[in-house]
Amino acid sequence: MKYLNSQDLRQVISPLEVIAAVERAMVLYETTDYFMPQRPHFDRGENTLLLMPCFTPSSFGTKLVSVFPDNVNRNLPAIQGLMVLNDAETGQALAILDAGTLTALRTAAIGAVSVKYLAKKEVASLGIVGTGRQGIEQAVFASKVRNIQNIWLYNRSTERLQKAQAELQKRLPNIEIHLAVNTTELLQNVEVVITTTNSEIPVLPNDAALLKGKHFVGIGSYKPNMREFPQALFPLLKEVYTDTEHALKECGDLATPIAEGWIKLEQVKRLGKVIEGKAVMAETETTFYKSVGMALFDVVVAEEIYRKAVELGLGVDLD
Repeated sequence: MKYLNSQDLRQVISPLEVIAAVERAMVLYETTDYFMPQRPHFDRGENTLLLMPCFTPSSFGTKLVSVFPDNVNRNLPAIQGLMVLNDAETGQALAILDAGTLTALRTAAIGAVSVKYLAKKEVASLGIVGTGRQGIEQAVFASKVRNIQNIWLYNRSTERLQKAQAELQKRLPNIEIHLAVNTTELLQNVEVVITTTNSEIPVLPNDAALLKGKHFVGIGSYKPNMREFPQALFPLLKEVYTDTEHALKECGDLATPIAEGWIKLEQVKRLGKVIEGKAVMAETETTFYKSVGMALFDVVVAEEIYRKAVELGLGVDLD
């Protein structure tokens, strides 16, 4: 059995390889060739514990992950945990992986897949609202699927904003990194917007003129009381894209618009069907993809990481 820490994961697999694995998982989700029990979700105050099991034909795995939003004030990652990968035939434990980094990589790839399939080919500017660990990874991965020239960042904390700018300038030296004073300025300068906050109220202005013609990616909200997007966005959309069935109930950015009649249930489509060619995208200037994630992403990406780690001889072998 291998133990793969955060550094191992980043060394073993490239962003484009994670993106390819996430695409495979989205297509696999449209089949019946997997078993993914509903994930137990436990809240204690603002903190959350998630247990995420999933079985595929070649492996199964379980991710135990904690979400502690206030960790940003402790200089700690908000998402931490472990992923255990097992052989599907024998049940043997194959690897233990750092779940915080696994989650960061596969979630960033999810955003990038939506940009790849839904954003206009010629887009060159990207906005990130929420500049924690996930916001930074979203910027890096989205830049792998479009020729991004300018990235605009916004965070309520000036300190975190400047820290994110410094890190992205190191990781993306050929891209201009700008700081926005507010989300209005950000929207005025970008064509793609990715939100990575845990806000309970929309983080973008309720102004259709500012929202029109852009591709939006919602990553942050994962509870029914959380919302990142304003009401004005939804009349601009012919269709809304997501990753899973349970997203319709789990996150406020889908549950609230459906309940309030801003969109109809039949407008919501899964991106996996677009990727496998069984769904035709609506012609529209404004597009929106909302992800809540699923254990299938973790297992498929973890399996690819394990395969490559064995091939490269990386990680710590545990007896």
